[in-house]
Amino acid sequence: MSNGLKQRHLSMIALGGVIGAGLFVGSGAGIAAAGPSIVFAYAASGLLVMLVMRMLGEMSAANPASGSFSVHAERAIGPWAGFTSGWAFWFLLCVAVGLEGIGAAEIMSGWLPGTPEWAWVALFMVIFCGTNLAAVKNFGEFEFWFATLKVVAIVVFLVIGVLAILGVLPGSEAPGTSNLTGEGGFLPNGSEGFIIGLLASVFAYGGLETVTIAAAESERPAEGVAKAVRTAMWRIGVFYVGSMAVIVTLVPWDDPAVAEKGPYVATLDHLGIPGSGQIMNAVVLIALLSAMNANIYGASRMACSLVARGQGPRKLGQVFNGVPRIAVLASSFFGFVCVLLSYWRPDDVFAWLLNMIGAVILVVWFFTAASQLVLRRRTEREAPERLVVRMWLFPGLTWVALAAMVGVFVLMAKEPDTRVQLLSTGSLTVALALAGYLLQRRRAAAPAGAGKD
Repeated sequence: MSNGLKQRHLSMIALGGVIGAGLFVGSGAGIAAAGPSIVFAYAASGLLVMLVMRMLGEMSAANPASGSFSVHAERAIGPWAGFTSGWAFWFLLCVAVGLEGIGAAEIMSGWLPGTPEWAWVALFMVIFCGTNLAAVKNFGEFEFWFATLKVVAIVVFLVIGVLAILGVLPGSEAPGTSNLTGEGGFLPNGSEGFIIGLLASVFAYGGLETVTIAAAESERPAEGVAKAVRTAMWRIGVFYVGSMAVIVTLVPWDDPAVAEKGPYVATLDHLGIPGSGQIMNAVVLIALLSAMNANIYGASRMACSLVARGQGPRKLGQVFNGVPRIAVLASSFFGFVCVLLSYWRPDDVFAWLLNMIGAVILVVWFFTAASQLVLRRRTEREAPERLVVRMWLFPGLTWVALAAMVGVFVLMAKEPDTRVQLLSTGSLTVALALAGYLLQRRRAAAPAGAGKD
């Protein structure tokens, strides 16, 4: 594939990729459950994400590949591991494309009553499928401007919030710590509420992996991914933890508007900012469209990488002018099928799809950490000059990250709402692992020189 992404594209993808619809909308449920302690929940899960990104950055800088963690898992553990993590991630992205399309269509139908949501989804699918069918620089340009708008929006929100907390925003008074310590205190729903908030925050970070996939098609892959990983800490700290701190300081955590309207809209409404609801709807729409674009890109590159390694239908991996167009079409089609299922079978088939992707990102992170344990030692022996990014306090923090992931799995098993997701994702993972292992055995037994499946 081509190297059509410039450094400015990669830098902004890394910066804006942190800011998703899960932050703007999904964080409301976490705040409603955890109260002010959501700040600690996002900080704790953010630390885990930083460790995962550092590990992924180490491996991707040493060996840039469009298959990212799937390639690393195959090199470290075996083809079955690359197959499992890669196809699980492809499945996650395709379903996510459908979900984001539905969310964007709801906003458009709200602005233009009477217009069918399915027509908006179809329009968005055509636009971003077309964008990804063209040269990769088109994807880069779309993401550059989407990310720029998201970053500007979140920075403006944080500036307004800080001014309000300090009491210097016209028409507002400094709230002090009344919202942090009142209404049940900092931990109003006890450890149970904190756990729910923690689980919600973990899954809000999904999508950061795209930059390591895109790096393989950039001008200077190793340098680009190294820079992105090194700035991950302050990006997570400012955008996620900073936002949560501003919101729960300014707005009572049990205000119904936090969950109903979304925490950002609720905060701006609370401050009396005119037109805040529509402004944030526009920002959420941008975040959803950005995620659709990025997920179609990520799914197509992951599929192409898997096929190139003999782990998928060869037709899917055909590249035209540097673009895996069949993979783009297949990923977009699967995403649109998910949208249709949300209308036709919302209570069974679509719900089943949602449950299956519930914990996929944790599975991917687990494979990432396990791969880094193996590849770090191997790279130190064979090519130490490739370690331009190094995991902190290796191997201690890698083991800490693995233990934290196991802890999240245990917490999911204890919560009724997430237990079904864990079991469904576990079933998908086991099925893929078995298929990958059987394919690995078959290829190992094939005569030398036999073609790839």
